[in-house]
Amino acid sequence: MQARQAPLLDADTAANTAASAFASWSRWTPADRARVIRQMSHELDLARDDLVDLAADEVGASRSWIDFNVDLAKQMLDFAAGLAVELADQHIKNHKTGKVSIVRRQAAGVCLGMVPWNAPITLGVRAVAGPLICGNTVVMKGSELCPRTHQRLVTALNAAGLPDGVLNCVINTPADAHDTMVRLIAHPCIRRINFTGSTRVGRDVAMEAARHLKPVLLELSGKAPLIVLGDADLDAAVDAACFGAFFNQGQICMSTEWIIVVQSVADAFVAKFMARLARMDADTNPEFFGPMVSPDAAERVHGLIEDAVSKGARLVVGGRLDDGVLQPTLLDGISSNMRVFHEEAFGPLASIIRVYDAEEAISIANASEFGLNAAVFSRDIAAGQAVADVLEYGVVQINGPSVHDDPGMPFGGMKQSGHGRFGGKSVIDEFTETRWIATHQGVAPQALKKRPLQPEEHQ
Repeated sequence: MQARQAPLLDADTAANTAASAFASWSRWTPADRARVIRQMSHELDLARDDLVDLAADEVGASRSWIDFNVDLAKQMLDFAAGLAVELADQHIKNHKTGKVSIVRRQAAGVCLGMVPWNAPITLGVRAVAGPLICGNTVVMKGSELCPRTHQRLVTALNAAGLPDGVLNCVINTPADAHDTMVRLIAHPCIRRINFTGSTRVGRDVAMEAARHLKPVLLELSGKAPLIVLGDADLDAAVDAACFGAFFNQGQICMSTEWIIVVQSVADAFVAKFMARLARMDADTNPEFFGPMVSPDAAERVHGLIEDAVSKGARLVVGGRLDDGVLQPTLLDGISSNMRVFHEEAFGPLASIIRVYDAEEAISIANASEFGLNAAVFSRDIAAGQAVADVLEYGVVQINGPSVHDDPGMPFGGMKQSGHGRFGGKSVIDEFTETRWIATHQGVAPQALKKRPLQPEEHQ
């Protein structure tokens, strides 16, 4: 029983510590907070080699993937620091009444950020950078699959000069994951919650947050379609599909899972895709050929392949599973009776769906219960924009890979892929309270200006 209680006590301690540090940190000027956050970028560089080694050991991540993580995280920190100027009070004067109003973005309190294993540095930084610049203190619940990676990340960020208690890390065992989540969300000092992970767990997080009427930002599962129209640059589309489907073994929420190709160019696209894969090998492209996070994860994706083939799909390339390493796989002829049509693969697996035209492509893409991100390829930008306009996805890339992020842009999903937005100025909405403070200039309320009733008028 002690083993189960210890993480919960750690969770309480972390939340209480963050609450104690809030009063001081929230009074720092945004410019002073920004200076510390910019220094975090330098500390990440100093910790880069440690993070590479730890992530490789814990989740099988390649050097190129963690370098990608660190570089994007540095951009996120720099952008967050730049938001300092957006946190100034707005002063609005009503010249008719003399009333002066202040609209203030005020720190909410302690923010809980729950972080997954698959992009441990990028998503760890994303969970804390926005809350910190807004003046909140943070409890980061790291992943039980990469505890040392997340602990090292928090150590690096704290080395930038954060006061004690502003940023805290909680790690639990897999058996304690749910109980720790419930305990943290229920803690009275936790005022904001953000979670990145599966829709299944995200639903539990949302339900717990609702019990306590706490706002929650959810970035959940995806099943990104890449739509290839008849006039697309096929070489560019193939490059984007290979990168989007297989980078980090497809273990990215933005990974390309459906490749929806107009029939007139489908054969040519598949031929180019096969040729592109033939030029890749495990020695020169380890980010595409490394092990998945666990043998069980590889077996699950392999099961999706077997199910699809048994129901009529054609295995174009890949599909071999050796010692936890699943070779990059392309299936053709996917239909709605197959599990892979509906489920997030989260592995090195892409599926071709052949359609008659753009309208059919849109219909299939929008049939998904997920709506995180998508991509469309067309030489006609107007045609690509027309498709993007009606896709039910939070993020759409035109002539670019589905795996793409920009710290200055709002990122998040629709439908079962969550709600709320990381990135851009959206983080200010997510992690502050908006307050209106009005000063009146001695003018009596309008209702009191009416002529008082005379005694005879009461009768």
